[in-house]
Order: sequence, then structure tokens, then C-alpha cells
Amino acid sequence: MALSVETESHIYRVLRTASGAAAHLLAFGFTIFVAVLARPGSSLFSWHPVLMSLAFSFLMTEALLVFSPESSLLRSLSRKGRTRCHWVLQLLALLCALLGFSLVILHKEQLGKAHLATWHGRAGLLAVLWAGLQCSGGVGLLYPKLLPRLPLAKLKLYHATSGLVGYLLGSASLLLGMCSFWFTTTVTGGVWYLAVLCPVITSLVIMNQVSNAYLYRKRMQP
Repeated sequence: MALSVETESHIYRVLRTASGAAAHLLAFGFTIFVAVLARPGSSLFSWHPVLMSLAFSFLMTEALLVFSPESSLLRSLSRKGRTRCHWVLQLLALLCALLGFSLVILHKEQLGKAHLATWHGRAGLLAVLWAGLQCSGGVGLLYPKLLPRLPLAKLKLYHATSGLVGYLLGSASLLLGMCSFWFTTTVTGGVWYLAVLCPVITSLVIMNQVSNAYLYRKRMQP
């Protein structure tokens, strides 16, 4: 028996609300897990995984979920208010990422180790650089008069698409970090697989949100 359009729409909204809630919990839980594992302050390196997970797992996820119609924690705010919160969270994520990346460079200098010798390091550098460019591009949306020749709708589409790519780069760097010697010697077995699922699931939720809000909608327009 076929479901009515209203029933299908309700089920879809429930699923999106549940997936958004899961993304909130997983992003927060993963960041706490890494913080407990790294014991920040125990060494210079200990701050690196904490800051990077805070940037790319928690703050960036929350910055994007701000615009979710079903699972945003700030639904009561106006669109302008949520945009400001998004900007602040993204800026905090960039600052944490820059600090975390700088600390691991200093750590390698102290040990005399080579820089960017692993895929994790290269992906992390690319993610940090992309986040910086993305924040710079966001200024054009905050102040559209700076780019008068580009329609605002196209600017939003480009920004959303670029932001999704940047988020996936950050998630990729986290996943590669979980393959590092430091992580695999501490986290093993089923716990390792559960940790890996956190950025994977949040990435799928964010991909679905951005696709439905911008990419799919744009394809359906005549």
C-alpha cells in the first residue's frame, strides 16, 4: 500500500531530525573521546588532536547544522542571527585548526621529524588552507556589496558547495589521523571502528543537508 505524500514527508522529516540529533551527539562525543585520550597539557603534541577534533568534528559540524530546518539548536533565531552564529563557529573552527596545526609543526621541529610526511599531515594542511579560503569567501556573503557582479543566490550555492568539500577534507584528515601510530596503539578493536564511524556518519548527515538545501534544489529548478 502506497503512502500518502503527507505521510512520506512526515517520515522524511522524522528521519532528518533523528540523523541531525545523531550528528550533534557524535560530533560532541568524538571530541570528548579524543580529549580524554590525548590528555591535553600532558605534552605539546597532546593539544594537536584535541584542537583538530574540536575544529573539524565539533565546531564545524555545529556551524553547518545551524541551518538545518529540523535539527538546528538555534531554530528560534532569525536567518540573519543563525548566519552570524555560523560565521562565529566557523571562525572559531579555523582558529582551533590553525593553532592545532602550528603546534604539531613545532612538535616535529623539536623532535627533528619531517613535515607533511604522511597522508594525514597533507590532508590536514589542505583542510586548514581550505577552511581559511572558505571563511574568506564567507565575507562576501556577509557583505554582498563587496561582490556586486555575482548574484547572491549563486554566491550561496558556491559557498555551500565549497563548504561541503572543506568539511569532507576535515573529516578525511580526522579519519587518517585515526590510522596514525599514536591513535592505533591506544585505541584498538571495536572501539576503533566506533570512533571511525563518528566522522563518517556526521559527514553523511552534512552531505544530505547541503544537497537538499542547495544542490538538489538547484537541479530541480528549470
